[in-house]
Amino acid sequence: MHPLFFADAYGKYFCQHLYDMTGTSAWYRCGVALLLAGCFFACKEKKPSPHITPPVAAAPSLPMVPDMATLRHKAQVLQEYAVKHGYNTHYAFLADFSVFSGRKRFVCYDLERHRIISSGLVAHGQGPDFRAEKAVFSNVPGSRCSSPGKYRIGGKYSGRFGTAYKLYGLDSTNSKAFERFVVLHSYWAVPGEAQQQGICRSDGCPMLNPAYLATLEPYLDKASRPVLLWIYR
Repeated sequence: MHPLFFADAYGKYFCQHLYDMTGTSAWYRCGVALLLAGCFFACKEKKPSPHITPPVAAAPSLPMVPDMATLRHKAQVLQEYAVKHGYNTHYAFLADFSVFSGRKRFVCYDLERHRIISSGLVAHGQGPDFRAEKAVFSNVPGSRCSSPGKYRIGGKYSGRFGTAYKLYGLDSTNSKAFERFVVLHSYWAVPGEAQQQGICRSDGCPMLNPAYLATLEPYLDKASRPVLLWIYR
């Protein structure tokens, strides 16, 4: 094979000049050197963040949409809980982690009019095996799992992955959320539209598409009382 095959856009003119000056042997050595350098940089790709894992294939056995009867029941329970404990009684967020991750399973809900305002994709925790599409729940620090239960959404800040809101677990199943640094945040790898494959995983945080989270910010930032989130299955 002619050594020109090995010369890339950065080296071919230099190698051609070397070939003209010194002959085929030097040309061949230059080509081999470029090939080895190319292999080195190709293999030295950036390591993915430990917080994010690659998407995985779909699990056909999982539901493709949230069950509406369950969603309405959860919303009703959230409204009653909000009234009793002094939280926001107008809006709430719900995430059904029984639904396939490539579909819109995060919901912004109007508690007063009993209707869905919007929905989007949300990533769940990778747990012991990021390849498993079914979410594994745990409240144990270091488990990298999502934790089910009700959350109070706290203060907004700009984190490592973009806009984020602190989360405070209100149930025994998610009581260590703050200790585990589980927050509601955006991440560029979460798609804006439904996917045929499962989406990326987190280390336990519910992660949203940045553009979608931006549409939810007014409900959180302008609220006079904390908004609730309920992660369930």
